[in-house]
Amino acid sequence: MDFPIIELIDEEQATAWLLKHFHPEGLHCPHCGAGVEEARLFGKTQNSHLQIYRCLSCDGTYNLYSGTVFQQKQFTPPQVVLLLRGVCQGVPSAKIAREIGVDRQTVMSMRRVLQANAETMQPHSVLPDKCVETDEMFQNAGEKGDRH
Repeated sequence: MDFPIIELIDEEQATAWLLKHFHPEGLHCPHCGAGVEEARLFGKTQNSHLQIYRCLSCDGTYNLYSGTVFQQKQFTPPQVVLLLRGVCQGVPSAKIAREIGVDRQTVMSMRRVLQANAETMQPHSVLPDKCVETDEMFQNAGEKGDRH
């Protein structure tokens, strides 16, 4: 059973959460680095209703999603929060799509982009220990039906 959770998330709180996590040093112009205080309000995006800023220094435009994987995407802030939550929790793409009201293929493509970005952030160095313990959860993986 799916719950209409998208209706329960406050858009302002979702925007504030995304700002905190997408731009921890504060929102700034991706072209010249000027802060949002050196910009004027330029309008709102058509579908996601994000505030667009025009930089007074370089005349560039930007919004909350600029410089992120959600740049040029039409998700609302609550949809982005729930998409990120679902991907991190391992929720199936079809369920996330139903909950946030987008196509399953859209969720799948965003999941792939997010996972690819996460993979690039993984350390490439070898573990310093000679012995490593693993989780026992996958001890019998692939052996369904066989007596153990």
